Amino acid sequence: MGRAMLRRMTDEQSHRCDIAADLQDYLQRARTAMLSRLDGLGEFDIRRPMTPTGTNLLGLVKHLTGVELSYLGSCVGRPSEIRLPWVEDGSIWESADMWATAAESSAELIELYRAAWRHSDESIRELGLDAPGHVSWWPDNRRDTTFGTLLTRVTAETAQHAGHADILREFIDGRAGNDHNAIGDSAWWSNYLGRIQEAADTFRDAERST
Repeated sequence: MGRAMLRRMTDEQSHRCDIAADLQDYLQRARTAMLSRLDGLGEFDIRRPMTPTGTNLLGLVKHLTGVELSYLGSCVGRPSEIRLPWVEDGSIWESADMWATAAESSAELIELYRAAWRHSDESIRELGLDAPGHVSWWPDNRRDTTFGTLLTRVTAETAQHAGHADILREFIDGRAGNDHNAIGDSAWWSNYLGRIQEAADTFRDAERST
């Protein structure tokens, strides 16, 4: 094997490692953001449904736990010893992973999520992005995939749900994103909201007149 080819292979391997590290970094940021939306809230507020479809903060945590353990664990040949009751009894297919029962401790659910992180991070360290994956519940033509595809999916889904959590938290007590106070004070935000409402009202009034 020539030196040029060896150097190219080494560079490609290093590039793949950089991509995996970047994905893990973004995933961890999204995980941390997700849990931060629960800070300072009581049991009622983290459990109560905030949308007509029942979306709630603790339910998002519970859901993401299963997402990580399946896609970055079982689906890539690294099943965890952690057993999730809603997976074991099949109630996950009735959306039991999207809300917490009164008997389920929030502290235990949060710790399960952190345990899922640790297992996923082990997969990231041990598996290459090209490692094979298999998702049995996906359509036949997509079931065979790669660890890199699944890691990208989990990163995107976690970021998406962290965004949902931002909105839910704002509805609960007005706490907005981390840069909220850096952007402006309460007067600035009131003025900003008014300008948005005024622009929207232009179209509401136009629609009423037709």
